Amino acid sequence: MASSSHRPGDFYGAAPYRSREGLSTRQVGGSDEIQLRIDPIHGDLDEEITGLRKQVHQLRNVAQEIETEAKFQNDFINQLQMTLIKAQAGVKNNMRRLNKSIIKEGSNQIMHVVLFALLLFFVVYILSKFSRR
Repeated sequence: MASSSHRPGDFYGAAPYRSREGLSTRQVGGSDEIQLRIDPIHGDLDEEITGLRKQVHQLRNVAQEIETEAKFQNDFINQLQMTLIKAQAGVKNNMRRLNKSIIKEGSNQIMHVVLFALLLFFVVYILSKFSRR
């Protein structure tokens, strides 16, 4: 069952005629292989290879810079985490001290606040009585 869209010389859209850049394709024997022939007259491969090598070198340099930056940021994050752990430990210790202090002297402080409030209301009451006269 052959498809009518393929010509006898085509192999998956590769025609037996010349393509751009001096490349041509042809089907080998009756097999499913494609042979690629490069015409050295139309393409200067040495310049292409040199250009590709330069691009590979540039990409390698960029990858090394990315690696260096990633290591730097990883070290910075580790230092930040250590600082955060130390700060959390300090806050935890201070909260423990504060809770002990509140438990130890908490009832005494509450009594002082209540007495202050009563004294303040009494002073306001006395001032309001004398201001009416």
